[in-house]
Amino acid sequence: MTGAVLWVALLAACLAVAAIKLVGHLLPKHWLAEPAVARVAALVTVALLAALVAVQAATSDGRVVLDARLGGLAAAVVALLARAPFVVVVAAAALAAALLRWAGLP
Repeated sequence: MTGAVLWVALLAACLAVAAIKLVGHLLPKHWLAEPAVARVAALVTVALLAALVAVQAATSDGRVVLDARLGGLAAAVVALLARAPFVVVVAAAALAAALLRWAGLP
């Protein structure tokens, strides 16, 4: 992808996000107060975050890669299930990934 195409794509994405945000502010408040809309909005946020984590933890250069990042993610999940503080979750993930890399996993 050339630099000009990348900048045009970035600008288009920025405009699309701004337009979506503007539409959200222009919608009548009673539409957004519906329980179904609130539930879908909450689930979309979780789904987008989960997709971001999956892409960052299991892909490299557009291919699925199983490496130490997945071990770190697993450690973070265990720490979250144990209701550990966020700093402990991050530290557990980092430590698990570092130990797996030290053990020879890419």
